Amino acid sequence: MKKNLSLLIIVVLLSIFALSGFSCSANNLNNRPMLRFHIRAHSNSSNDQEIKLTVRDAVLNHLEPRLKNAQSIPAAVTILERESNSIVALSNRVLAQHGFNYLASIRIGTEFFPSRMYGDIVIQSGYFKAVIIELGNGAGDNWWCVLYPPLCYLEARGEFRYRSLLVDLISGWFA
Repeated sequence: MKKNLSLLIIVVLLSIFALSGFSCSANNLNNRPMLRFHIRAHSNSSNDQEIKLTVRDAVLNHLEPRLKNAQSIPAAVTILERESNSIVALSNRVLAQHGFNYLASIRIGTEFFPSRMYGDIVIQSGYFKAVIIELGNGAGDNWWCVLYPPLCYLEARGEFRYRSLLVDLISGWFA
């Protein structure tokens, strides 16, 4: 009986530590500077909304190897500034290949973003530095993610998950 009670107390204490560690991770992520990626569709037509996602995928695929080793927002912005012409050219090529006659533009600025959930993590709303791609006149619904730290890539592949080392250890004990 004493052994079971001791084990229960240990599990409860470890669970409290695991949950408080998870909460700290979420807060640290929210306090961390972020670079957002924002694509505005030409309109809300289904075709314009669909091409927005096709352009998104092409641009993210283009940027992933280039941003892989960026260790800060300024480093990522430098890369993005250097790549801006190729990003626009790529976007325009995707648009043309799919029969769209409008062009893309890009800028880096600061914009307001609403709160966003990534798994169990909520990133609070606020003003963030952002890379903004407008397709045509950019009057349609938009898509956005966090480019740095690189949550866009994990989200696009469905790989985004936070894990707790303590929870993994506890699960391992009872497996």
